[in-house]
Amino acid sequence: MSTQVERKRATRRALVQAARELFADRGFGDTSIEAVVRRAGLTRGAFYHHFDDKTELFAAVLENVEAELVDRLLASPPPEGDPFELLAFAVGVFLDRYLDPAVRRIVLVEGPTVLGWQRWSAIERRFGLGLVEGPLRRAEEAGALQPLPVVTLSHALFGALMEGAMLLASSRDPRSTRAELEHVVRAVVDGLRM
Repeated sequence: MSTQVERKRATRRALVQAARELFADRGFGDTSIEAVVRRAGLTRGAFYHHFDDKTELFAAVLENVEAELVDRLLASPPPEGDPFELLAFAVGVFLDRYLDPAVRRIVLVEGPTVLGWQRWSAIERRFGLGLVEGPLRRAEEAGALQPLPVVTLSHALFGALMEGAMLLASSRDPRSTRAELEHVVRAVVDGLRM
C-alpha cells in the first residue's frame, strides 16, 4: 500500500517539476500537456490520473513555488527577539525569490492570468499572509506595535508587498528595485513600532 502511495506521489512530483520547468521557460500558453508528460517520462493517462487539465497542473506548480518560500524561511535561522526584525527578515526572503526569473514568470506574470485574480490571490494569501501576520501578532503581544487591527494591517502590508513584487517583476534592474523595496518596507515597518 505505501509503495503504491509513494509511486503516486512520485508521479505527481515528476509532473509538477516538468511543468514548472516548461512554464518557466515557455510560458503556460506555449506548454502542451504532451510536452509535460514527455519531459516527466510519463503518459497522458498518468497526467489525467492526477490533474483534470493544464490549469489544475499550473495551480499545483504555483503552490509548489509558494511552498518553497515557506521551506526557505523554515530552513533559514530567523533573527531572535525583535518581531520587527523577524518581519524584515521574512520580507527579505519573500523579495529575494523574485530575483529568479522563473519565479517571477510563474507567480507574477502567468499566475493571475492563468488562474484568474481571485484564485491566484487566494493561493498567494494562503502561503504569504502568515509571513506578515505572525511577526505583527508577536509585536502586538509584546506591546511593541502601534494600536492597529493586526488582521487588517497584515492584509494591507501583504498587498503592498505583492504590488512591490509586481514592480520588481517589470523592472529592468530587479536587484536595484529589490533593494529599494526592502528599504521602503523597513521604513514602513519601523513606523509601526510603539
